[in-house]
Amino acid sequence: MIEVTLYTRAGCHLCENVKADLNALQTEYPHRLIEIDIETDPALHKKYLTEIPVISVGPYTAKAPLDRQKIKMFLGAATDRKNQLQKLNKPDPLAPARKSRGAADSVSYWIARHYLLLLNLFMFVYVGLPFLAPVLMKAGLETPARAIYMIYKPLCHQFGFRSFYLYGAQPFYPLKEANVAGVQTFEQVTGIQNLDDPFSLTRFQARDFIGNETVGYKIALCERDVAIYVALLFFGLVFGASGKKMKTLHWALWLLIGIAPIGLDGFSQLFSQFNWDWLSALVPYRESTPYLRALTGALFGFMTGWFAYPNIEESMRDTRRYYEKNSTR
Repeated sequence: MIEVTLYTRAGCHLCENVKADLNALQTEYPHRLIEIDIETDPALHKKYLTEIPVISVGPYTAKAPLDRQKIKMFLGAATDRKNQLQKLNKPDPLAPARKSRGAADSVSYWIARHYLLLLNLFMFVYVGLPFLAPVLMKAGLETPARAIYMIYKPLCHQFGFRSFYLYGAQPFYPLKEANVAGVQTFEQVTGIQNLDDPFSLTRFQARDFIGNETVGYKIALCERDVAIYVALLFFGLVFGASGKKMKTLHWALWLLIGIAPIGLDGFSQLFSQFNWDWLSALVPYRESTPYLRALTGALFGFMTGWFAYPNIEESMRDTRRYYEKNSTR
């Protein structure tokens, strides 16, 4: 099998056409394709900027314009040369010396290629297990369900009045101070009172409350956290579907749309519930609603993914180019 090097760059449509023609000729002329982005090497950029796409095998180099017939002739000549050298039992004096990767390099390269899949799988498992907990409770499998609640307890407050529920009469049971019309409050369905004080011991009861057959069983992450990680997972899927070509969100928009709403909702609620007279005069008491928690959490998760994932892709792209470039030296 011959090794074909394709010199290319991002946004080169002619390069994509050549790559498609090479793939179409793979059966007739088996080859291993190595793509090198000329943007990663100033010398290659200067040499091939006006000539790409360029393909090279041994002593043979073909430059644009390239059509399938010309590429076929090129591959045929390179294959004949390789076969002739094999018949004569001679090594190819012009074959590039390949630098083998160590185990650590191979792992790094694999992660650089599959990082998005790993991130999406992590988000799926991380936000999926909390949904599994109420499913297990409903099925009567309390031991594994309570294990999941216990695992997520250090990661989330898990207050029953700020959680979503499955298999119950309502998807949530807010405090009466949230003033959500048309729903039963957490106090009404549980009998736990005095939850408006953030330092009340009854809040530990609200945290430990998992649910029952009547009200349903709570998800092991709070409403806001569920929205954050579901939105992150959703953006990861969108980013993958786009071919990882979405540009990163401007930091100002991330702050304005992603950070500001969740910060305003969360901190205004937190500070308003401290029983300090001077603070109460500045920030009236409020309890956020499930709708606001979900909305601000989803905005934060999606915008954070939009801000972070394209930057991660840029870093991983550089890593991939580094290993691909070194592997052909």
